[in-house]
Amino acid sequence: MPSDLVLFLRQLARNPVQTSAIVPSSGFLARAMVAGLGPNSGRVVEFGPGTGVFTRAILNAGVRPDDLVLFEMNPDFATHLRAAFPGVSVHVAGAQDVAKHCPNGVNTVISGLPLLSMPTEVRRAIVGGAFNVLRRGGTMVQFTYGPKPPLDHESFV
Repeated sequence: MPSDLVLFLRQLARNPVQTSAIVPSSGFLARAMVAGLGPNSGRVVEFGPGTGVFTRAILNAGVRPDDLVLFEMNPDFATHLRAAFPGVSVHVAGAQDVAKHCPNGVNTVISGLPLLSMPTEVRRAIVGGAFNVLRRGGTMVQFTYGPKPPLDHESFV
């Protein structure tokens, strides 16, 4: 199995639009994204795990593998994730399909998706889908490289 970096670079070269990042996320960002997670976090969903940088941090925070559900559209990344993280549920599906795969809701959504590079309708479908499956008191964590959020407030009022 190739290293995470080699796999990432291959996928970036094959499909730069889908990969949408020039380097994998750092360990520092991963730890910040999962800062609120622990062994009692319940069901956690990750959108766009790629090679599993956030996935590893989620598990290291104490989330059980059977409480973690990944949504990855790239089949090569999904194969890598299944091998690297036994017991974690991996769906080769878009994040907007979260309700179909998590009908009982989730406690946390961690998203590494490059929302700002997506059309507004796709962003709305992804974020709206996440909010629809979040249980009361649930959390969605999303980072962005831009100076403004991926969706404006009016999208959800």
